[in-house]
Amino acid sequence: MRGVLVDVGPLVAVLDESDRDHLRCVSVLKRLSDPLITTWPVVTEALYLLGQTQNPLDSQEALLAMLDRQLVLVVELRREDLPRLRALIRKYRDLPMDLADATLVRVAEREAVRQVFTLDKRDFQVYRLGRRETLTIIP
Repeated sequence: MRGVLVDVGPLVAVLDESDRDHLRCVSVLKRLSDPLITTWPVVTEALYLLGQTQNPLDSQEALLAMLDRQLVLVVELRREDLPRLRALIRKYRDLPMDLADATLVRVAEREAVRQVFTLDKRDFQVYRLGRRETLTIIP
């Protein structure tokens, strides 16, 4: 699958003008040509955080509109992904790895996506696909 995985941070930053990373994330988003891909746990966390912003309903509606217009594609998780999700969360328990991050790593492995748009550089530099391969972090 061709695309760029998108994490919670950039979704929130793009839609919340008061976010310190807003301008940087909007700039990056304008340069990306591959489709944005995410998972439902990422969307859930982003909607929660957008609910804490100055304009929560507008921000949340904007994210849902992005999904509806397929500006961000949501990849479904499968039952057979659960053992790998559990293994990832166990492996990175010292960080700790949350479910949203685990699903992005799993989708990267399963769909051969190798780029992630994230503000969580610290954790995503540590995560490995399989045993050695890393994700290319944007920005």
